[in-house]
Amino acid sequence: MPQIIPIKELKDTNHIFEMCRNTNEPIFITKNGFGEMVLMSMDAYDEMFKKLEIFKELAISEQQFVAGAYLDAKTALTDIRAKYGL
Repeated sequence: MPQIIPIKELKDTNHIFEMCRNTNEPIFITKNGFGEMVLMSMDAYDEMFKKLEIFKELAISEQQFVAGAYLDAKTALTDIRAKYGL
């Protein structure tokens, strides 16, 4: 469940640090009831970008599949074996 805190709570940096450290979810900071910024741990940030890279690669693969730019497994393995003498 996302954590939402008002901006005035940022004064307690130790508490905010512990919140970030103890969850992989982002912490949403609000000002006057409206979302203003997001805080997250470095681990959560890295994980999010790794997933983003995977999604980008999947999107490229899907585009290639739709365009017909693919080989069946037998053909691909035969080509690899021939190329590397296996």
